[in-house]
Amino acid sequence: MTRRLISQGSRFEAAIGYSRAVVDGDWVHVSGTTGYDYAAHTIAPDVVSQCRQTLANIRAALAEAGAGFDDVVRVHYYLTDAADFPPCWELLRQAFGGARPAATMLVVAGFAEPAMKIEIEVTARRAGDPAPA
Repeated sequence: MTRRLISQGSRFEAAIGYSRAVVDGDWVHVSGTTGYDYAAHTIAPDVVSQCRQTLANIRAALAEAGAGFDDVVRVHYYLTDAADFPPCWELLRQAFGGARPAATMLVVAGFAEPAMKIEIEVTARRAGDPAPA
């Protein structure tokens, strides 16, 4: 089994020593991901825009790993304000509604950058050949 590392170029990846995602066999572990737009080097001021970008970042990492949102089995949501969670529900339902993964939402004191309002971490299992009967 080969372990493969996926990077998105976050300065934190190199500084801290982690990967955006790790593929290990059929499993894909995506690190906590924020709404930072790596192409524009910006982060939107509102939580819904950050959530949208966070999901785009996760979608890209999953795609590079050969997976998608329908393969997600576990999701953790981290927010700095519980009131910011309901405005994100529609985007989250669109992303994860098909898979309906096990999920946890936590309110945290803050993130590495004060502008960050939401962070999402997922675990996915890539669809492979069905097990022999």
